[in-house]
Amino acid sequence: MTLPAECGHLAAELRRLRLRTGLSLADLGRRTPFSKSSWERYLNAKQPPPRQAVEALCALAREQPGELLALWELADTAWSGRAVPTSATGPRPLPGGRRRRTVPAVAAVGGITLIVTASLLLLRGSGPQHADGAGSTEKPIRNPGCSAASCAGKDPVRMGCGGAGMVTDLRTDAGPGTRQLELRYGALCQAVWVRTSGLRPGDHVELFVPGVPEPQELWVSEADLGRYAATPMAPVPRGTAGVRSCVTPGDPADGDRVCFG
Repeated sequence: MTLPAECGHLAAELRRLRLRTGLSLADLGRRTPFSKSSWERYLNAKQPPPRQAVEALCALAREQPGELLALWELADTAWSGRAVPTSATGPRPLPGGRRRRTVPAVAAVGGITLIVTASLLLLRGSGPQHADGAGSTEKPIRNPGCSAASCAGKDPVRMGCGGAGMVTDLRTDAGPGTRQLELRYGALCQAVWVRTSGLRPGDHVELFVPGVPEPQELWVSEADLGRYAATPMAPVPRGTAGVRSCVTPGDPADGDRVCFG
């Protein structure tokens, strides 16, 4: 049986997200409600993934779930067989010998595709993409990959500390120009980090935590443009008092180093 194109496309997108997270299948099994063997089937299009699996992987990869969920809807329709043309069974006659007029299911599926395509265009807004806590439908990560001291220097998204419903925004500071720094705290991971937006290549962000000898640093590159970027985490098991963040513009014409907190 030939795999529907929509199902293969969805599996390819899920594999792309898994590569972005850097997580193994075993890691996915530990960090989500789905087993390692289930993820192997989902990623290789051997079994249709549930909607919740798509949402969980989007949260781990800091990907807005809207586009993938729209693709999931198409794949789920194709996989379930709901897209099979109803004309295959033939129209049933009405009383008096008249025949029913049927609309081929292929046309209906084409209409769905047009609607989903339009929805994808609307979902691609002008704001930052791949936010580590964005998306109201994202589910919290079940088992974060670190806690307290073991989170030091690690990526908050890859460790599962930045999922929806898991983050407290302690402070939002406006730097020079469009630069914005959000001090975030993950209670489950007992760690803080700075999520940034509007920065430019060459900008330097530092996070200082009392008792931690070295700051956590982010150097902004071209790859960070148009999306959120975050510093590594610093553990704060005893509270968040005294935490500071600083940003130094890469272009001196944009101003000097500014610190907050």
